[in-house]
Amino acid sequence: MLKRGFDIVAAFFGLVLLIPLILLFAVLIKVRMPGKVFFVQERAGKNGKIFRLIKFRTMVENHSGTVITVKGDNRITPLGAWLRKYKLDELPELWNVLKGDMSFVGPRPDVPEYADKLKGEERLILTMRPGITGPATLKYADEEGILASVDDPVKYNDEVIFPDKVKINMDYLRTHSLPGDISLILKTVFRKY
Repeated sequence: MLKRGFDIVAAFFGLVLLIPLILLFAVLIKVRMPGKVFFVQERAGKNGKIFRLIKFRTMVENHSGTVITVKGDNRITPLGAWLRKYKLDELPELWNVLKGDMSFVGPRPDVPEYADKLKGEERLILTMRPGITGPATLKYADEEGILASVDDPVKYNDEVIFPDKVKINMDYLRTHSLPGDISLILKTVFRKY
């Protein structure tokens, strides 16, 4: 309950304080990347409930490809690359936090096909609200760069990164606390990975 209260207050004040920046990015995206400002995607949330994650759009509007993105991906626009580098594309997720779809800290919300790969005890991860940041997010802050350095990014993600994230998220599930969450938020903001 304390965690949810913190999320509501912090997301509300975060949105109020950051609305000028959010509006600026929205205008820049509209001018430099014609099309939709926001990228909306279905993700698996608490208890596996599907919700619509909102981010700033960082890719060309009409593209095909996997859900795995690598550094230098030609689908990513120059402005989008800059927003992704500093995680600014995730600012609209404050709305998801305020609505209760997400928390500031927790496992990143997966697309349903990845959430479905959780088996047995791993499914306990879905009892938590997914987060904007968390221990796995910090460890894999340069995930796109890591994936760009391997021959088969999808295979490497599925066989190495995803299982490691599951392990990290299980550890977080067992040990999380509000002071620990605040520490993770500060590490994210000040890029102390």
